[in-house]
Amino acid sequence: LASLVFQLRAQNQVLKKGVVDEQANSASLKEQLKMKDQSLRKLQQEMDSLTFRNQQLAKRVELLQDELALSEARGKKNKKSVESSSQLSQEQKSVFNEDLQKKIEENERLHILFFEADEQHKRLEAELRSRLEVLETDAAQHQAVVDSLTKKYTETIEKLQNDKAKLEIKSQTLEREAKDCRLRTEECQQQLKNLQAALGSRLEESLCIINEKVPFNDTRSARYNALNVPLHNRRNQLKLRDLAGQAMAFVQELVTALLNFHTYTEQKVQIFPIDSATDTISPLNQKFSQYLHENASYVRPLEEGMLHLFESITEDTVTVLETTVKLKAFSEHLASYLGFLRKILPYQLKSLEEECESSLCTAALRARNMELHRDMKRLTAVFERLHTYVSLLALPSTRPEGLLRTNYNFVFTNIAASLHGFHDILKDISKHYSQKAALEQEVPTATQKLITTNDCILSSVAALTNGAGKMASFFSNNLDHFSTSLSYGPKGGAEFISPLSAECMLQYKKKAAAFMKSLKKPCADSVPYEEALANRRVLLSSTESREGLAQQVQQSLEKIAKLEQEKEHWMLEAQLAKIKLEKENQKLKNSLSGHLTETIQEHSVLPNIAEQKKETTEKSLREPIKSTSLVRVPIRVTNCSAPDVESREDLIKTHYMARIAELTSHLQLADSKSVHFHAECRALAKRLSLAEKSKESLTEELKLASQNITRLQASKLFCNLMTTKRSYEDQLSMMSDHLCSMNETLTKQREEIDTLKMASK
Repeated sequence: LASLVFQLRAQNQVLKKGVVDEQANSASLKEQLKMKDQSLRKLQQEMDSLTFRNQQLAKRVELLQDELALSEARGKKNKKSVESSSQLSQEQKSVFNEDLQKKIEENERLHILFFEADEQHKRLEAELRSRLEVLETDAAQHQAVVDSLTKKYTETIEKLQNDKAKLEIKSQTLEREAKDCRLRTEECQQQLKNLQAALGSRLEESLCIINEKVPFNDTRSARYNALNVPLHNRRNQLKLRDLAGQAMAFVQELVTALLNFHTYTEQKVQIFPIDSATDTISPLNQKFSQYLHENASYVRPLEEGMLHLFESITEDTVTVLETTVKLKAFSEHLASYLGFLRKILPYQLKSLEEECESSLCTAALRARNMELHRDMKRLTAVFERLHTYVSLLALPSTRPEGLLRTNYNFVFTNIAASLHGFHDILKDISKHYSQKAALEQEVPTATQKLITTNDCILSSVAALTNGAGKMASFFSNNLDHFSTSLSYGPKGGAEFISPLSAECMLQYKKKAAAFMKSLKKPCADSVPYEEALANRRVLLSSTESREGLAQQVQQSLEKIAKLEQEKEHWMLEAQLAKIKLEKENQKLKNSLSGHLTETIQEHSVLPNIAEQKKETTEKSLREPIKSTSLVRVPIRVTNCSAPDVESREDLIKTHYMARIAELTSHLQLADSKSVHFHAECRALAKRLSLAEKSKESLTEELKLASQNITRLQASKLFCNLMTTKRSYEDQLSMMSDHLCSMNETLTKQREEIDTLKMASK
């Protein structure tokens, strides 16, 4: 502040000196302006006097001219007088002319002087006015600057005075707070010493108990820490599943394009340079075509392996390279496809060379074939690099020592570079194939089938190029996410030790998730124990009785089915008997035609009996069945309106039918009782077996409960010790933090006091 005030004062003095100089210059210029105004007024007065004198001379000249004209007029009248006086007038005229000439010259000279003086005065006045305006603006600016500076200086002085007063008050309060803090620090130090002594003794006791009771700490050992479940990152898992889905779609596109490319290449080999439909192709091309025909068995597994890899990445799993076991299968499928490419590469190169040796091949077509020759070698080399890096990524799931975590980023970067190289090679292949197809169309023996096959190859190569470009850009854009998300592990550990530990960790994670789900389920309403036992007994007995009743119903249904079959049988027998009766009646009509009355009586009796039997059978079908058995044996009651013989037979029949119904009812009652007793015996046997099982389970639960009680007592003791240790550690950390904060406040207060002292000085 003092340096600022000193600078402001020095600037103020310089500005004051400049303002005084400008004021002196403006005063001198004003005096010069006054003097110029006075000289200008004098010149104006002289000018006015000259113009007045000039006007007088002009009037005098006019008068003289008038007199001359009068004298000439008089001279005509008296020539003599004129001649005598002509000499005198001539002399006067010459005198006047000379005088007039002198006045005219003097007037002209005065006019010139006046004009020059007027012009000089105007120019000088304009210069002085412009300079005066500039000086006035400068003076106004300087005055405004001076006013602003004086105002600013006054404000800063007032502000500094207020700040000084505030700082003095603040320094006094800080000094008081510093004194209080010193007292508090002394008290805290004393308390800290006491707490350290107490906590030291308790810590020794706790360590002794921990060493005796606690078996081990699993986080200290990397082998055991690898079995701990890491923190679940659901967002990371969803992102990885989304990325795996995108990669699967790109792989499906590449697989489709590769299938089309190999298939159309096979068709091309059979068409050009020799068409297999008209002539036999070379053994080399036959073998090459045979190998190309097997492309689906090598290309399709790539899509299946990627699909299995995508299905293995779910929301509930922990996706790292140690747990992605399906990546090994995808690497094996890629290795098999690489073997297929290596197998067909020599045949493909030899086929191109054979095509170059053909008579139909031109120089330009030969050059394109040699370019494709180089491109196919590069394509196989790119797939070899991709297989190398993918197999490296699959190593952590089988042999973790084969690839360190520090090299993950290097492997992912090289995969991205290989994919970009794959895309560049496919672009070159597409370019060279398009040129080759255009040259082959110009061959005179080119057919429409060859042109169509070339178009199909070009479309498949274009699809391959697009798919490879999408895959390369996708992998490059998500390279950082792959490097970071696929390399995390348990808390406190750097990595998983082995795939077996990762698999065990996933099993523990599933168990923990199931346990958490079971905790989240709402507890059902509890039932009293005695009521639950009674309900259980009722349930068991009801299930047993239900099984017995089901068996009884099944038996009853079987009996009903048998009775229905017998009923159908007897219905058929009744119909046959009726038919026989009609035949016998017809015979009686023919044989006993003489005895009309007897035949009429017999004819009237027999239909009545048949109709009566028919009516009784219909009534027996329509009337409800009177039975107490489950088999529903019918007891039919008929009216006796026949002769004595028939009534006696009907009585015997009804008696036996009633007896049969009674016996069947007793039999069914005995069957039902036996079934019931059998069901009761089964229920009792089952209850006995359940009671024995419950007794065994209760004994086992009793043993487990006793073991849990002993273990819980030990864990409770350990937990108490750990809680006391943690509480003491928290108190120590709080005291140390409090002391650090108090020391920081003291240092800040001292610095502020020092700055205030420096400012006040």
